[in-house]
Amino acid sequence: MESPLLQSPGAVAADAPDQEVAAHYGDPTREQRALEQGAAFVDRSNRGVVKVSGPDRLKWLHSLLSQHLDALKPSEPTEALLLGPKGHIEHHLFVVDDGEATWAHVEPGEAPALVEFLDRMRFMLRVEVADVSDEFMVVTGPSGDDGGLAWPDVAGMTTRIVPRGEFPEGTPSGMWAYEALRIAEHRPRFGLDTDERTIPHEAGYVETAVHLNKGCYRGQETVARVHNLGRPPRRLVFLHLDGSVDRLPAHGDPVEIPGGRTIGFVGSAARHHELGPIALAMVKRNVPVDAELLAGGVAAAQEVIVSPDTGANAQIALRRRPAKHG
Repeated sequence: MESPLLQSPGAVAADAPDQEVAAHYGDPTREQRALEQGAAFVDRSNRGVVKVSGPDRLKWLHSLLSQHLDALKPSEPTEALLLGPKGHIEHHLFVVDDGEATWAHVEPGEAPALVEFLDRMRFMLRVEVADVSDEFMVVTGPSGDDGGLAWPDVAGMTTRIVPRGEFPEGTPSGMWAYEALRIAEHRPRFGLDTDERTIPHEAGYVETAVHLNKGCYRGQETVARVHNLGRPPRRLVFLHLDGSVDRLPAHGDPVEIPGGRTIGFVGSAARHHELGPIALAMVKRNVPVDAELLAGGVAAAQEVIVSPDTGANAQIALRRRPAKHG
């Protein structure tokens, strides 16, 4: 569903999967600064919105997802993963309950598949699942009275689910600005910084979206095995890219070490107004943390996000940049 803000003066559509919203409105650098200062909002109305109602909803979702949800309090935001049988991430959900229903927002285009899966798993429980993306949308903007359907987000902002078309007052900033701030804070985005083989430990989701002491759920065996016995095969890294190059590596470009051996792939890349060109990438766990890399042919220095030792002796060492608050 194309956003009406794409008709704004200067609006330029983003690339997939965000082609239905604006990449920028004419000045991405200014838009980044406005977001950090709490003076703008981001149209993320292309994201899917799912609603689960019924008295059994939290206990049921608790049994399916990676997060501890059966005692989730109203207006308490959290994250959760739906894993495949072998522990690969299939969906990343931002979850909140309003006391009557549980709401989640997910990546663009993902809501129908998620609802289809959940609907098949209802059995005789008192739950109803609906894709309500036509009625509700996601926006990210300045923090405030953040009760209800709200989550903390990058740069001290808040993400909210609101009725479709009810944009906040103020100046819009595009996805380029938001993505630059997200990458700078080392926050992976499902489907961009992950692939079909990604398991939670590799992307650092164990810190935010996995509860390690809850009952069984699909894919739990992989999470427990990596956490207790071994290290994941890959790890998420932050890349400082060569600023003298006039292009950014594309999503999916190979990450190589000198000599041309491919050791991973580029996820997201952006130009940050202070850090310059930056990116997130998934690389093999055993790549030395001080190795110089090439990301889509662009020289890159890595910064550790997920430790190579993650999973060993049940220690999680996710290194995330602190958020800036405007």
